[in-house]
Amino acid sequence: MPALDANGLSAPEVRPYRVLITGFGPFHRYQVNPSWLAVKPLHNTILNIDPPAEPITVEDRLVTAEADIHTLTTRDIHLSTLQVPVTYEDVLAIVPGLHARPPIIPPAVDPDLPNIIPPPDGFDLIFHVGVTGRGPLRMERVGHKFGYNMKDATGCLAPIVRVAREDSSNPNHGQSEPSAMERMERARLSGYDIEAPVDGTEPPKRGFGKGYETFPEEIHTDIDVEKLVHHLKRSGIDQIYSSLDAGHYLCDFIYYCSLAESKRTSGKADKSTTKVLFLHCPPVDQPLSTEEVTEAIKKSVIWLCGASRSTLTST
Repeated sequence: MPALDANGLSAPEVRPYRVLITGFGPFHRYQVNPSWLAVKPLHNTILNIDPPAEPITVEDRLVTAEADIHTLTTRDIHLSTLQVPVTYEDVLAIVPGLHARPPIIPPAVDPDLPNIIPPPDGFDLIFHVGVTGRGPLRMERVGHKFGYNMKDATGCLAPIVRVAREDSSNPNHGQSEPSAMERMERARLSGYDIEAPVDGTEPPKRGFGKGYETFPEEIHTDIDVEKLVHHLKRSGIDQIYSSLDAGHYLCDFIYYCSLAESKRTSGKADKSTTKVLFLHCPPVDQPLSTEEVTEAIKKSVIWLCGASRSTLTST
């Protein structure tokens, strides 16, 4: 029986939320990436949104009527998952297509999973997950355009970015000293080479060049990460915090690329905006189990899709 609104009329059919969750493929010492272990079980699953425990606000209107709440809370969430190789080339080849309408999705790498049927209107949320070192979950708030001097899983480097004339006299080519998170990534990836200076000069500037010239050096997610982290802590996920440094490796690279492509798409009048978020997870049982990471992802998605449009946007 179709849902009825407050006047007893049939409520219009609402399409489900469509969410894409990505994890990374093998690299370094991981034959199966811990991020993919946490993401894979969610493929082709449907989450349900529980009714809110208290009234919520949508576009400055307090929603209290039972029929209105029913309309807001009966949109299912359809999840799809995708494994992305740990290479700069693959990120640049795959991510722009994920934001197309309809999305262009490569065939599944994992033989156990069926291919994704692209939603004609695109994804409402693209949630990227990647592994970091031992410790709590890190919900990232910003992606970086430059500073990618660590080699990927195939030994390749990010594209060289042409240095503007005014920057050419700067021996660092506009690059700063590695951040704390980047140093952690370099230590964690000790088996991977970092681009070495040539003839005593600094390595070239690497990151996003052609096609990304108009985008800023940092792009922040539109999602209010602090509110999300607060919600997760209240729901029992204690080992999580927000971060402003995704590490200047493939995790940071895919995050910036996805944030930029979302903005590129939203600049077109007939396109809706796809929200983008990135979560860093630790290796398995260091200290969180795969199941605990999967549960954190599910709770995040439900919160992002479930309450109101205002919960998706930072203030």
